[in-house]
Amino acid sequence: MRARSIRKREGLSKSRALQHALYRSAKQDPQRRFHALYVQVYRRDILDRAWQEVRANRGAPGVDGVSIADIEASGVGGFLDQLAADLGAQTYRPAPLRRVDIPKAGQPGATRPLGIPCVRDRVVMTAAKIVLEPLFEADFLPVSFGFRPRRSAHDACEVIRVEANRGRDWVLDADVRDCFGSIDWDALMAQIERRVSDRAMLKLLRAWLRVGVLEGGVVTDMVSGTPQGSPISPLLCNIAMHVLDEAWQERHRRLGVLVRYADDLVVLCAGRERAEQARQQVAAILAELGLQLHRDKTRIVCLTRGAQGFDFLGFHHHKVASRRRPGRWYLHRWPSDRAMRSVRAKVKEMTGRSQLSRPARDVVSDLNCRLRGWGNFFCWGNSAKKFWNIDAYVYERLERFMRNQHGHRGRYGRRCFYDDYHSLGVYRLSGTQRYGIPVHAWR
Repeated sequence: MRARSIRKREGLSKSRALQHALYRSAKQDPQRRFHALYVQVYRRDILDRAWQEVRANRGAPGVDGVSIADIEASGVGGFLDQLAADLGAQTYRPAPLRRVDIPKAGQPGATRPLGIPCVRDRVVMTAAKIVLEPLFEADFLPVSFGFRPRRSAHDACEVIRVEANRGRDWVLDADVRDCFGSIDWDALMAQIERRVSDRAMLKLLRAWLRVGVLEGGVVTDMVSGTPQGSPISPLLCNIAMHVLDEAWQERHRRLGVLVRYADDLVVLCAGRERAEQARQQVAAILAELGLQLHRDKTRIVCLTRGAQGFDFLGFHHHKVASRRRPGRWYLHRWPSDRAMRSVRAKVKEMTGRSQLSRPARDVVSDLNCRLRGWGNFFCWGNSAKKFWNIDAYVYERLERFMRNQHGHRGRYGRRCFYDDYHSLGVYRLSGTQRYGIPVHAWR
């Protein structure tokens, strides 16, 4: 079905009509390889949409130092016209990535390397993602949840809850060592070539994989992996990990239920022996992609009668005895210890001595944004107790902050703070829990 007819019938924009047409074509013919994709990347409507997505992310500049604000000041239209001309003439070349080490949430002292592309490269990568994503989305299986349209971390957690309540009490909690940085290029390109025959598009993807990283004034060549931090990396990761999804569904489904979110995965099994076999099979399949399981972080967990629990996607999953039905145990989830440490550290930073010069209302406004975002993610589940703990910690930190602002020897007492606390409108997590699906349901 042509994109124009889809757009006319469903009232879609040109770019989304193209995505729908590509998806339906790929879904109807699983063996079809697509050509003439590169010319879609530099279509003006595709580039316009890619620019809007890059702009919304508010990313930092790359090695050229050009920021989003700089491009807006000089003119977005001219920037996109020049980019389209370079792509059309096939003179576009990506710049090296800027290496940035960011701290890992909840792990003091630990960092994670990111490769930051230039804004110009990010726009082209996003445009290529818009064109390529429908082709591979038609092939991706229901066991995959990460970085996919209309599939979220909460959907993955719900599958885990349902399967655990059905009696799959042995869980392979697997951790892939440096997934983004270790994916074998040949294996990845082989998967892409199953759907893409356009040589110009394949050349563009290879250029992004081979681009070096600028660190300390020296460009270091990459020999494997896809840079974590670029807009197209999550899609490339899913394409590579689809090998695991496909092999599991075809050959190892009897061992247990696989749930994967990008490079994080668990397998829920009915017995310990099957969980051990699942670990061996997962390791063997990942080896084909140049990946391996982290020996220290991969473990087998027993959920029976709350014996153990595991962390996945920021939640701690643990079986809890039912108060209404004696002898029954149901899987609950709440923010993990790592997630709790992370939000506590942020609250402490936002109410520290470095903020004493700011008005209390401004501090509370920023704090409310942080708490609301954190709470919106963790409100699905059994987080009431954890939410109460965070509310108590926020109260304690704000009381200390207000006392420091007024001076410890002043007359600012508990009653004064109590009145100010309520007048400032501090966001409270308690009472915001949502139970869209009954947490005790036995399915």
